[in-house]
Amino acid sequence: MSRYPEAFLHRMQEMLGRDYEAFAASLEQPSVQGLRVNTLKTTSESFLKKTPFRLEPVPWVRDGYTFYAPDRPGKHPYHAAGVYYIQEPSAMSVAEVLNPQPGERVLDLCAAPGGKSTHLAALLGGRGLLVSNEPHPARAKILSENIERFGVRNAMVTNEMPDKLSARFPAFFDRILVDAPCSGEGMFRKDPDACDEWSPEHVTMCAVRQADILDHAALMLRPGGTMVYSTCTFSPDENEGTMEKFLARHPEFELIDIHTAEHFAPGFGEFAKTARLWPHKLSGEGHYVAHLRKTDDANGGQASDEHGGARKKSGKGKGRDGRGSSSAKVPLDAVKTYREFAGETLTVVPEGEFLLFGEQLYLPPAGLPDLQGLKVVRPGWHLGTVKKNRLEPSHHLALGLHPDEVRHTVDLAADDPQVLQYLRGDTLSVDSHKGWIVLTVDGFPLGWGKLSGGQLKNHYPKGLRWV
Repeated sequence: MSRYPEAFLHRMQEMLGRDYEAFAASLEQPSVQGLRVNTLKTTSESFLKKTPFRLEPVPWVRDGYTFYAPDRPGKHPYHAAGVYYIQEPSAMSVAEVLNPQPGERVLDLCAAPGGKSTHLAALLGGRGLLVSNEPHPARAKILSENIERFGVRNAMVTNEMPDKLSARFPAFFDRILVDAPCSGEGMFRKDPDACDEWSPEHVTMCAVRQADILDHAALMLRPGGTMVYSTCTFSPDENEGTMEKFLARHPEFELIDIHTAEHFAPGFGEFAKTARLWPHKLSGEGHYVAHLRKTDDANGGQASDEHGGARKKSGKGKGRDGRGSSSAKVPLDAVKTYREFAGETLTVVPEGEFLLFGEQLYLPPAGLPDLQGLKVVRPGWHLGTVKKNRLEPSHHLALGLHPDEVRHTVDLAADDPQVLQYLRGDTLSVDSHKGWIVLTVDGFPLGWGKLSGGQLKNHYPKGLRWV
């Protein structure tokens, strides 16, 4: 136990009493690893027939599984195809509790690296609007890449502070997830760096920051909407203490039952409706989850449409390349170029109100809010790059398509050596239709290639290629 801070261990002993020995013993065990099936691409039943891994169901989440050494699903082509997301089992509880319904407006306010956002996207089933926000630019880029890999079509990724968003979107969202930055005590056995960063002062600082984030989240939730607050720490100051102060500041909110609570321990004291996930009581790391509802008569801001949100406006934003570009009107030649490509290459041509950022063409989700002045990393489904009367299709387009939506595919088995060659960026020798094709692994899209003379020119993104 020497690698854990003494002040942390002392506090945990006072908190847990007789349970402390079991808790301390759990910290010496290996961390638990899991994956969650991407139901935007397949079903768990179908995946389990194909998977080469030894998996055990996670009791509190649909489509979640624990895996064990020596399996390494992060090194399998299915991972590159976005068939699943590698996520610690306790973390899977959070989006499951929020439980968004298809068609709703959902905000993930502190979303990087994207595990919970991709889970929310799967639960939305491609319908509605998901805004995934991350204040830190480098982490926002990772979040955007995971949204892309998962093939999410109806998500916007932003890189803003909560106050900037709350000023823009009063009472806009049906559901909000606040997976707050915290002292990370629940990740100590998984991430030794979290131990090095810990101190009592850091815990206090986190609690102050969490209060500010929650206050802005409260402004963005419509009356009648629900919010989940979660952390990966054991600290009462950051968990029950944060909830106690939030409810005192916001009497328009109330705690509601957690439908998966049977699998977890209750929160302390009067916060028994919240949930604590202890590593000595389940197969997972430490987590805390609270489910809140904003009362129907709450005065949470002026609603400007039937959902309580601001209407969409045309304006300027920043695309994934960081350059501002007008989204007021997409040139007709750019749309024509896209439609010509799609008509030749796809069986279904995705349509909507397009956005163009520089040369990058996007199909935003329905109900996309005003982008004016926001730092937007990904304003929707990235279709491709428009260049001199041609469209270079994006990786996001390939991963967001179902195989039957593409006219020509080359399907390879996961253990075919050509799959690894493709992921490395090599040119392949294949027999298929000349032109753009999607290479798939066991039916799951991996990316684009362009075929000519029996040679498939590799268009797998250079930054993602396997070394």
